[in-house]
Amino acid sequence: MSTTTNIRALGPEPKGFIEKLGLPRPLIWGFVGLLLFMIGDGVESGYISPYLAENGAGGETNAAIIISVYGLMVTLGSWLSGALSDVWGPRRVMLIGLALWGVLQVLFLAVALPSENFTLMLIIYGLRGIAYPLFAYGFLVWVLGASPAHRLGSAVGWFYFAFTGGLPTLGSLVASGTEPLIGPYMTFWVSLALVIAGGIVSLVGLRGASGGGRQAAPEVTTGRSLINSVAIAFTNPRVGLGCLIRVVNTAPQFGLFVFFPTVFAVDLGFGTAGWLQLVFILGAANIFANLFFGVLSDRLGWHRTLRWFGCIGSAVSVLLFYFLPQAVGDQYWVAALCAALFGVTLAGFTPISVLMSLMAPGQKGNSIAVLNLGAGAATFVGPLIVAVFLAPLGAAGVTIIFAALYVLAGISVRWLKVPKESEEIIEEGGTLQSLTEQDSPATRS
Repeated sequence: MSTTTNIRALGPEPKGFIEKLGLPRPLIWGFVGLLLFMIGDGVESGYISPYLAENGAGGETNAAIIISVYGLMVTLGSWLSGALSDVWGPRRVMLIGLALWGVLQVLFLAVALPSENFTLMLIIYGLRGIAYPLFAYGFLVWVLGASPAHRLGSAVGWFYFAFTGGLPTLGSLVASGTEPLIGPYMTFWVSLALVIAGGIVSLVGLRGASGGGRQAAPEVTTGRSLINSVAIAFTNPRVGLGCLIRVVNTAPQFGLFVFFPTVFAVDLGFGTAGWLQLVFILGAANIFANLFFGVLSDRLGWHRTLRWFGCIGSAVSVLLFYFLPQAVGDQYWVAALCAALFGVTLAGFTPISVLMSLMAPGQKGNSIAVLNLGAGAATFVGPLIVAVFLAPLGAAGVTIIFAALYVLAGISVRWLKVPKESEEIIEEGGTLQSLTEQDSPATRS
């Protein structure tokens, strides 16, 4: 067992320009396709709820129910993407995700919306939530398995650059251009075209790339992999702890979105438009910071980057985000700077994906399944904390709770130790896929 908590990527220096950027050359078209896919998936993100409310859902409440079911299915798909990639292979999981997205989108546009039937909308649109995580996170398993271990941070940084660059940033930008010209309904069809194009680019461009096949040993069945993807959080406590740290990563973000609109739009007088601009600034800063911290973590150390820039950095930035604008009053540029800083420090959690895959190298898919469960749990843990503590403690008290969670996560990073076999692969500049091929994952539970 390794005793270091600041392991760095120590493999051979990259030779080509693409490799120096941290992009695994055999997977480059996968990243391009993922960006296109997520742009298509993100096209609807800015207007789907009001559109459903006005076109057959029966009002805002029913539209919210549809979106909530969709969110639950996203969480389910996120978990399945890792567990199924282990036994079916990332390529097959990505293909299933692409096919599901396309078929269900056609049914949604050709059947559910024209019929203005709430039940059909709920079922079809809700089920479509499973699709994009299968495609996107299936590719993440591929990236973690096939990228050189000493460049994993950079590769994961590029993954999240493509993922968040498409959903919702560039996707919303596309919608802002097409919706006034062809209307919201036809814009849905544009999203379908972009998703299909992205899927084709990825799957065709990845032909021949290693890491797309089965990850688990031959004796591991689909059912066993699904069970392992939950059990690993208990049999390997480090993986369970990594899941909790992933929850802390974005739970405060989702929590802040519950009460910060009132703070900035009403209390500080910036208005709804001003608050939405702050959300855009936060997201834009996060996109590029994901890439920056991915590359930096390979040099500085994955543990060190996660602890100081992700956990402690977010603790400081979330406090600044609330208290500094309150102190200076109507200085919008201060609020914008704080929003950008919070977005940057959130990206400091990028190495958690690397560490999760390294802590259970023979069960990458199952580790990522647990990681994705943490990401899904964050969407309701954050608002739950607000619901429980906002009334007795106020906005300032809730913000301090979120900062304290980040500090606790930073302290916990010391226990995310990497096993010796992973360290050896890193030093040799190999891939985790090579380690999986040598040993049975059952021996690393």
